[in-house]
Amino acid sequence: MAHVTGDWNPLGQVFYRKQEIYSMGWRDIDLDKFVVAAAPYGGPIALIRDETKLVRVQGSIRPVIYIYTSSGREISSIRWNSGHVIHLGWSCSEELLCVQEDGSVLVYDIFGQFKRTFSMGTEAKEMKVRDCRIFNSHQGTGLAVMTSSYRIFMVNNVDEPRIRRMADVPGLDAPPSSWVVISQDRQSRVLLARENDLYLLDHGGQYSRQLAPVSQQVEAYTEMAVSFNNKYLALFTNTGLLWIGSSDLERAYCEFDTKCPQRPKQLAWCGTGAIVGYWENILLMVGPGKDYVKYNVDSTVHLSHLSHLSHLSIVPQVWYRCYSRLLGEHTADSGPREGLCKVVWCGTGAIVGYWENILLMVGPGKDYVKYNVDSTVHLVPELDGLRILSNYSHEFLHKVPNGSIEPGAMLYEASREFQNGSPKADEYIRMIQDRLQVAVDQCIQAAGCEHEPTTQRMLLRAASFGKCFLSDMNPEPFVRMCRMLRVLNSVRDFTIGIPLSCAQLEQLSMPVLTDRLVLRRQYPLAIRICQYLKMPDAEGVSRILAHWACYKVQQTPRDDVTRPQLLEYEPKSAEQVPLLMKMGRDQLALAKAVDSGDTDLVYTVVMHLKEKLTLGDFLMTIRNLPTAQSLYLQYCKEQNREMLQDLYYQEDNFQESANCRVMDSYNETRMDERLRALQQAQEAYTKARNEFAAKVTEEQVRLLKYQMRLEEELKRPYLDLSLHDTISQLTTEGNHKLAEQLRKEFKVPDKRFWWLKIQALAEGSDWAELDRFAKSKKSPIGYEPFIDVCLKHQNRYEANKYVGRIADPAKVKAYIKIGNLEQAAETAMQQRSEEDLNLVLSKCTSSHRVLAEKISTMKAQLSSKK
Repeated sequence: MAHVTGDWNPLGQVFYRKQEIYSMGWRDIDLDKFVVAAAPYGGPIALIRDETKLVRVQGSIRPVIYIYTSSGREISSIRWNSGHVIHLGWSCSEELLCVQEDGSVLVYDIFGQFKRTFSMGTEAKEMKVRDCRIFNSHQGTGLAVMTSSYRIFMVNNVDEPRIRRMADVPGLDAPPSSWVVISQDRQSRVLLARENDLYLLDHGGQYSRQLAPVSQQVEAYTEMAVSFNNKYLALFTNTGLLWIGSSDLERAYCEFDTKCPQRPKQLAWCGTGAIVGYWENILLMVGPGKDYVKYNVDSTVHLSHLSHLSHLSIVPQVWYRCYSRLLGEHTADSGPREGLCKVVWCGTGAIVGYWENILLMVGPGKDYVKYNVDSTVHLVPELDGLRILSNYSHEFLHKVPNGSIEPGAMLYEASREFQNGSPKADEYIRMIQDRLQVAVDQCIQAAGCEHEPTTQRMLLRAASFGKCFLSDMNPEPFVRMCRMLRVLNSVRDFTIGIPLSCAQLEQLSMPVLTDRLVLRRQYPLAIRICQYLKMPDAEGVSRILAHWACYKVQQTPRDDVTRPQLLEYEPKSAEQVPLLMKMGRDQLALAKAVDSGDTDLVYTVVMHLKEKLTLGDFLMTIRNLPTAQSLYLQYCKEQNREMLQDLYYQEDNFQESANCRVMDSYNETRMDERLRALQQAQEAYTKARNEFAAKVTEEQVRLLKYQMRLEEELKRPYLDLSLHDTISQLTTEGNHKLAEQLRKEFKVPDKRFWWLKIQALAEGSDWAELDRFAKSKKSPIGYEPFIDVCLKHQNRYEANKYVGRIADPAKVKAYIKIGNLEQAAETAMQQRSEEDLNLVLSKCTSSHRVLAEKISTMKAQLSSKK
């Protein structure tokens, strides 16, 4: 971004920079003697002694696994007391996977605490594991092992291992020359090479032979690697040819002749645009157009890739075709003198080769940069560059954004001149006036690529200076970069040791970064970051404090007093109450649940107490909390009626017990059980001194017995009818004696009985019986109801019979009801009631013209006689 500096190295039209980010804090570590497993995104580093380089001594020495931060500070160590370790690797959640020869996989956290274990199956245990691959699947972190019988077993998710056996390769009676896992389209398959034959295996027992479009004869594919997005594949042959293409082997993107037939120790991808070749002590990075950079190193290195990170997804933008041959077309010291050890994609525009004491980076136009290294190094590919671990330092090799003649560089210079009080600042601003917005953006982006805070501040100061000349500048990118850099600088600190770049943090996301800080028990820093970014408490501070509290509790002896006091700071009752129950503080948990107002939470505690305590103790516990008792009663009413009866019995609540018995009686299908329930209800009402309810219940029992008898005699249904409906049905059916007997049995009042009977007789159209009933004795309800029931059933003839029995004051209205207006007028005249005459007159219509005149005459006569 700014002027070219001493640590910039030109590679064609771009610059690369290798800068030290840490001086490693470990002591007496020679990476050449260790197997190294380093997690990307500034993750932890695991080391275990390489048994092939151990000097054998008498007796058995248990190996030790050391876990360090990226700055070389020791986090923990594991004194290994289990089986022989075949492979070490990291999951996407930064858990250490230790694969043993017997097929057991032991999982540890970064503090060396054992978390869980699982096995790769009986055959892996019996036949022993000889090789292993850790990969990224659609479900998480996957694991595949090859046994000594050359069968492959796979799990797609180490968190929920389900073992799948891959298809067998026909005639495979020797170790395959190479194999790799390809996870694509929600399916994980194995690409296996038997010399020059390629086979694609799946877990359904199927295999298919594959053909790679290689331009020359191949005797054997000795190494292969798949990209982290599983779309691209790299193959290395026994003739030294490096083939790069699509993972389905349908397209070839690059063929690169290394002239080194020795099999690589590793083959891995990094980034989207280059391959890193690793031979003995030489790193060569080759880019498009035959350009290269060469680095010298003095010992073995290890290259790892990002394929096991489930959250990483980078789509390649450019594919480079490499037509150059490293041997023969460059200077005499550019080609490797020994066999190729490793090939891995690096960054987006160059290939790195690793030979003895040299790192060689080759770029476009045959340009190259050579770095000398003086110790064993370990390469950790990142999405935006390459981290280089050595015995003493941790460096980052990456492309420098843009060039020194870009507008951003001019703005940077203008800012420096302005700080020095020079008038040249105005001159520089005028030179880039038309591209000032681009210059500000470039300074902001360049600040994100810097690891040194001083340089970051200078670039951001330049961007801020440029903003002053823009009227419509959006400040959000500037503010966002300032916040991101402040967070990055805090986690890059040597004591934390997470050397993330800006691009890596964008891929990782801020919530994942805070999770990793919590995983490292860096609670204060995680809280400060959440507060600085103003993250919601539920996602930030509160969640981190919960993790901290759990950790602190686990570190101290159990204290039934201290722990509930600590839980008082938990604002969420849904989190607080279950923990109180786990600690045996049930009554406090119940009180907290009631105070929360969450009925589901109260039910959870109540059901827990019910299972834990005797019935008496349980009832005594909830009796002191009316809300809990009421909710439990409601539960019993809906789910457990027997428990409800027990509860009422314990409380001597005879009234509610009787009510419950009555309700239960209607759910009984057997009549004897129903009667028994009602009799129990009657007894309970009596104990509750509710004489009315006891009497009514007694009568209900008598009615049920009477209805049972009626059903037996008449062969018709009467059960569950009320007393009123029973009498009505008997009357309708013509069983008048039985109806009368039932009236006397239950002492039905006369008025009620007369109303009931005349309605039933009308319903049954028994007009003769209705007439006889009316003449049997004087009606206690009068005779207007007789008229009403007849009219209800459209029988005016029968209704007319009862008008004469009505008392004089009501006769006029009775005649009006049945529609006999003339008789109504005559009756009103006889009674000399002008009011009734007016009533009749109001009912007359145009068809009653004669009657209306007659009524007017009657009214005149009444008026003349006054």
